[in-house]
Amino acid sequence: MNFVATGIGAGLVSALLTAVIVKATPLAALLYLLAPIPVLIVSLGWDHRSGLVAAVVGGLAIAVFLSPLSGLGFALITALPAWWLSYLALLGRPDADGAMEWYPVGRLLAWVAATAALTIAAAGLLSTGGDYAAFHQSARSVSEAFVNAQFAPAGPEGLDADTREQLIGLLTRLTPFLSAQGFATVLALYLWAAARIVQASKRLPRPWAPVPELAMPRAAGVVLIVALVMATVDGFIGVLGMALSGAFLMAFALQGLAAIHDRTRGKSGRAFILSTLYVLVFVTQGILMVALALFGLADTTFGLRRRFGGSRPKQPPTLSA
Repeated sequence: MNFVATGIGAGLVSALLTAVIVKATPLAALLYLLAPIPVLIVSLGWDHRSGLVAAVVGGLAIAVFLSPLSGLGFALITALPAWWLSYLALLGRPDADGAMEWYPVGRLLAWVAATAALTIAAAGLLSTGGDYAAFHQSARSVSEAFVNAQFAPAGPEGLDADTREQLIGLLTRLTPFLSAQGFATVLALYLWAAARIVQASKRLPRPWAPVPELAMPRAAGVVLIVALVMATVDGFIGVLGMALSGAFLMAFALQGLAAIHDRTRGKSGRAFILSTLYVLVFVTQGILMVALALFGLADTTFGLRRRFGGSRPKQPPTLSA
């Protein structure tokens, strides 16, 4: 029953990190962003059931001290995605030789993207009670505030009224795309960090594959195409399509980075190349990630590393979830 005690502890810690957001300070915002990590650590290091206990305990704690809706939001947005990804990470089966075959990290990355997109879409649906007009107005308010903060008011030194309105409309439409893109990045980073922490404590049951060997299945490319088509539809179907598009493009960008890590292994100047690449990603504010996403998509679709050398990552086998 150790998983119950660890789950209760992780749930309370995660709930506390979530609840401090009411302080509305930069430190509170930072602590809030770290809320999924306790759930990930106990799920990976003890038992995935610890994550379920943490979701229930943390949700109940927030429901009692803040509001029932906040407690439900914690469970759906913070705890359950962390538990689900940990559960998938610990899936395994013995192969013909009796060795354990673990859930492939490439397929896990695809689930990170899907989980991020579904969470963002569910959060929008939950927060507005299924009212798309309310969701659209909320997204427009956020976009308008961003534009007003970044650009001078309309006039000789700022954007003209038509351009400002077009920019606000574009950002409103892209809100689920950008939100899912950021959330997919956070989930992938947190899962990697939690796995490394648990691995350092000798509690991680599986070996963690090197990042350069990351390769998503070809089905991820199909999901991206379907998502781009869905994104053209109005309503919450379009919201889900936008969220899936943003999350999977980010996942492919991460695979593109992994492919470059792979192609530069053993090469002179590798540290300089990778440092320059990350600096460019930061300086261009993510614009370079579009090229990396296309590279990652091509790597999955055409098997570039299998064709031109490298670690030759295999297409991951199908393991039941």
